[in-house]
Amino acid sequence: MKFYKSSKSRSQGRGSWSVIFRHPARIDVSTGKAGRRVRRGLGTSNDVDADRMVDQLNQILSTPELWEATARTTALGRFDERVVEIFYDGLESTEVDFAKLRDQVLPLPGESDGYRTVLLLGTTGAGKTTVVRQILGTDPDAERFPSTSTAKTTVADTELITTDAEEYRAVVTFVPRDEVVDYLVENVSAAARAAYRGEPDEKIRRYLLDHVNQRYRFSYVLGRGASPVEDLDLADVDDDDDDDDIDDINPAEYGAVDLAVTNDVVAEAVAAVKAVVARYVGEAEKLLDVSGGLQVLADSVEEESQDDERVAAELIEEELDRELRQSDEFHTIVDLLVDEIEKRFAALDVGNLQRSRQGWPSTWSWESTDRGSFIKAVTRFSSNYAPLFGRLLTPLVNGIRVEGPFRPSWSSDPVRLVLVDGEGLGHTPKSVATLSTHVATQLQAVDAVLLVDNAAQPMQAASVAALKGIAVSGNASKLHTIFTHFDQVKGDNLPTFSEREQHVMASVENVLSSIGDELGPPAERILRRRLNEARYFVGGIHEQLRVGKKASRRSIEQINELLKVLERPAGSTESGPSRPVFESADLPLAVTAAARSFHSRWRGLLGLEYNSEAPKEHWTRVKALSRRLAEGWDDEYDNLKPVAELRYQLEAQIYLLLQRPKRWSNGEPEEEEKQVTLEILSSAVTIHLVELTQRRLRDEVRAGWQQAYLQSGSGSTFARARIIERDVFDRGAPIPSVSVSPDQNRFLRDVVDIVVTVVKEFGGGFE
Repeated sequence: MKFYKSSKSRSQGRGSWSVIFRHPARIDVSTGKAGRRVRRGLGTSNDVDADRMVDQLNQILSTPELWEATARTTALGRFDERVVEIFYDGLESTEVDFAKLRDQVLPLPGESDGYRTVLLLGTTGAGKTTVVRQILGTDPDAERFPSTSTAKTTVADTELITTDAEEYRAVVTFVPRDEVVDYLVENVSAAARAAYRGEPDEKIRRYLLDHVNQRYRFSYVLGRGASPVEDLDLADVDDDDDDDDIDDINPAEYGAVDLAVTNDVVAEAVAAVKAVVARYVGEAEKLLDVSGGLQVLADSVEEESQDDERVAAELIEEELDRELRQSDEFHTIVDLLVDEIEKRFAALDVGNLQRSRQGWPSTWSWESTDRGSFIKAVTRFSSNYAPLFGRLLTPLVNGIRVEGPFRPSWSSDPVRLVLVDGEGLGHTPKSVATLSTHVATQLQAVDAVLLVDNAAQPMQAASVAALKGIAVSGNASKLHTIFTHFDQVKGDNLPTFSEREQHVMASVENVLSSIGDELGPPAERILRRRLNEARYFVGGIHEQLRVGKKASRRSIEQINELLKVLERPAGSTESGPSRPVFESADLPLAVTAAARSFHSRWRGLLGLEYNSEAPKEHWTRVKALSRRLAEGWDDEYDNLKPVAELRYQLEAQIYLLLQRPKRWSNGEPEEEEKQVTLEILSSAVTIHLVELTQRRLRDEVRAGWQQAYLQSGSGSTFARARIIERDVFDRGAPIPSVSVSPDQNRFLRDVVDIVVTVVKEFGGGFE
């Protein structure tokens, strides 16, 4: 049993004290052993109070019987409440329901209130948020809400409630502190690798602040400094800034922040990264006791681990990553950045900021009857406007809900909708394989889905993936499609609107035929029907549409038609009395096909076999994925989505099975009734599959993900891949075979039980 001691610390320029210690009962994923590093604010600047709390924490650290979560009550009777919160935070695995937190401040209206909820899906740059602006009637020049750009903009769920009340209200929820710290740890690691490669300071700074998958761009919070960044293979500066060229915003009105101090802190962090890397390289060379020792190590590794297909540079970078993550200097750099981030919350001078028991912000809320001041206040949590960098909290937000009397300027009728604008499809340089677990859950909850696609480049990979995901999950009847950039569809052979529409739909036809080949005629039929009945074409919507302007007239008509359908949908066909009966032997075959497709794709991604459709991923990305699942705070990394991909493969195969009933009780129904039955069953199955795949590939195999993350050194890429295959995928989603193992039995039985139960509850059966 190992004992640790805590110590107090205070960053330069920071008034309050913090405490740092290694937790004896929490796992450090860097080592796989107890001793996770914890740093928390004590909430006092008084030396005596700080020393008293540190002393109490040391008493807990020296008393093993207090290390269990059940001892919290006993500890509360003996120690300061703040000390108890610091020690017991994270001992029990709890998932925060952020939507519920928002509900407590601003409940979402539902069908009983006369509202319908619409989920917007679309590829990056298709104009999804611009469509939202037009529906809300916000001015793209004066209000800039929600924010738009040609690159990633919406990275958190934005829920927008249109109402005829006079007051504007908002509530924001924030990413948990530990998750922010984990992303910063990855940033510092990426910056260290850049320093090892000899990159210039400007690039090291950018790696330090902006995460490589672009979800967390802390430069929005901390600023980008005065130096331009050139030739960086992350997001281009011009592309990820707001595309509106407006100069009438005064940054000083968005919080009292000393950017000069922040720039000094970031510069200090860059220097610290370079120094610790230089020291590591020097110590490694000294340890090897060979001139140019790292190159000798590289050469030997290349010879000894050819099966791993790792170049020597990758090994050295991974060793650097492992060593640094265990050093106090490394975490001190992270601490510097966290302290600067927390200053932005302290600078909030409007609204009500609520904090968790651990002191990290949980919600911010605000209400006002003044539209201008309201949007200005909300801007801090949603904007990507470059002149405000250093004052924004956008990357720290995981959900924002806004309610107000929003309506298009050209409409006199009130709009009663809840618009859910989430992260765009294809926010990665690679195509999206399937919809995330989060989006799959949203699809089941909403009343309508609005797919936003670019008419100038229709139906790219991400949009096609969305159509397939919507179909197999039983949600095709909710689909509405709006094609933007229609003004850019031009040609001498396209003189009329109808001919331009047909030009766009020709691309759609090719996609629908392909989906029919893959998912069967019912999927093609329902998607074709929805695209014929609920498709809209708009252009020029990046500007404010005006009734008297000829170029705006057609887009206004199209959006008006869309809003009428979203608010008052046509009646749906009933399922009728007929019920399907399926062949029992088909179900195990469907599960086997799904598992085989899943394993084939992931063996390619892990580099265990060649797969042209799923080439080997870089070790840093697989390691980042394994960390998220080891920690339990996400089930995907960028476009690597094992949980979602298993769900989709099962959905697709079961969808195909449900199209082929052995017979129908009470007579065979009409095609429309068959389609309704198929959607009802598919939707119900999906709800269960979301829970099943998370449990089997995340919760029940967490030890496998942890072991995979811990691999380092020569051959670790191959070892990590084998562990993920053996201890995660083969256990969580084994391919059923003749010689059935207990894991195969349970996986097959779990899926079979879901489908059989759903079918029987609907009145059908298997025989």
